[in-house]
Amino acid sequence: MQTNWAAEIFVVSIALLAAALAIAAIVFLERRGKLRPTPLFADDTATTVFLFDGEGLIDATPSARALLASRAVPGSAWVKLLAYLEPHFADIADKLAHLPVAGVLTLTSSKDPDSPLFLQAEVRGGLTRLVLADPNQTGAAKGQDLMAQRAMQEELDLLRDTVARAPVLIWRERFNGDIVWANTAYMLKAIEILGNGQDLTWPLPRLFERQATAQGVTGQRQKLLPRQGKANWYDLTGFAEGEDRLTFASSADQAVHAETALRDFMMTLTKTFAHLHVGLAIFDKDRQLILFNPALLDLTELPAEFLAMRPSLVSFLDGMRDRSMIPEPKDYHSWRRQMTEMERAAASGLYEDTWSLPGGQTYRVIGRPHPNGALALMIEDISSEMLRTRRFRADLELSQSVMDEVDEAIVVFSAAGHLVMSNTAYARLWSAEPDTGLREETLRAVSARWRAQCAPSAIWADLEDFASNPGDRTAWRAEVRRLDGRLVDCRFAPLSGGATMATFRPHDAGGGPKAVPDAEGRRKRA
Repeated sequence: MQTNWAAEIFVVSIALLAAALAIAAIVFLERRGKLRPTPLFADDTATTVFLFDGEGLIDATPSARALLASRAVPGSAWVKLLAYLEPHFADIADKLAHLPVAGVLTLTSSKDPDSPLFLQAEVRGGLTRLVLADPNQTGAAKGQDLMAQRAMQEELDLLRDTVARAPVLIWRERFNGDIVWANTAYMLKAIEILGNGQDLTWPLPRLFERQATAQGVTGQRQKLLPRQGKANWYDLTGFAEGEDRLTFASSADQAVHAETALRDFMMTLTKTFAHLHVGLAIFDKDRQLILFNPALLDLTELPAEFLAMRPSLVSFLDGMRDRSMIPEPKDYHSWRRQMTEMERAAASGLYEDTWSLPGGQTYRVIGRPHPNGALALMIEDISSEMLRTRRFRADLELSQSVMDEVDEAIVVFSAAGHLVMSNTAYARLWSAEPDTGLREETLRAVSARWRAQCAPSAIWADLEDFASNPGDRTAWRAEVRRLDGRLVDCRFAPLSGGATMATFRPHDAGGGPKAVPDAEGRRKRA
């Protein structure tokens, strides 16, 4: 009996201990549940809801977070959400910016009439709450994020449409060269290349050499020859993706045509420059020689190897200076300063100078700016021209000296009626200024001065008619009396080129010949 009582006490103690442990476990679990944070949308996990404080995401339902995770757009959650909403809701960013004023905003997308999206936005306690609903979500199984699936499907459709409309040829090939995928542009080009009666097969036909596509070097260029028309050029760019290779071929026709036109133009320029006697040197914006013609070699005496190395402008001028092909300055510093000033003047289009070289040659040097900061230097040998000019000046001075030694007063007028030459005797007779600019006086102005110093006579008008008559003319004589009483014998004769010469000899200056009567002179002239 005593033993049964002890067993009962043991059983009761075990039961009480188990009950105490169960109560403690329940209390612990309740407290732990109270400390765990509860999401704001714990009761609304099937709806796509966003809660923003400004542009910062506070909380979102699982469906909303899945939608944001599916967007491959860099930036914050607000930027990703706007990137998704913009194609469906026009001007959504501006409308959400005015939401604090409107309070509530309800929109329906018009992109897909058969399956529209509904957006409800409102401001609650300073927070922006956005609810995005899709009618197709009705009846969806638990755990399905149809909104995220819809976003990914839309993005997939967009990518497919973009690749299909891309103007470049895109294809994927295996390691053995089989083409397993291509876009629409590639297939259309393959149909264009195939012969009559040939259809597309699988794997797709190869358009470009595999050696070029397998190398994967950016900037490769190949051409395709269609059945009709001109060849098409393409630039190939490839990327390795595991054992496969993705290749892009963009049209290079315009680049090839431009390069061909530029090459032909450069050849034309080269041929043209090769026949010029003017030395041409073109320097780029960094003042490196980029173009020269054969005449430059002769004028500068610089070797072709040196010019082919594209020397700088300073090195180019230093080489000319070493060969005494530039006027020697007083010192090297003044030379450098002079060359710097020359470069600045040429860059502004103001440099033009004549160089007298130690060897006796004379160069005309012209510097002109070119587009993009380039500089053109033109060098011309004008030694023969300068020699002819000097000889012409010497001949003029000799002729003037001879005329000044003649006792008769001589004056010459050009075909246009300008005074071009006179001697010392003329200046003494008519009180003319010897240093008067020759082409500043006309026959009419000079004859007016003659009239003022002589008695009235009709020969001055006859002289003007004689000088302006372009036909066949004959020399004639006349006499005039000056106001001081002296009688002057005048002779007017035609010269080559339509010029007219007038000579005057006073009777008391050496007893000149008897003057021919005025009437007889007019008859000869007529």
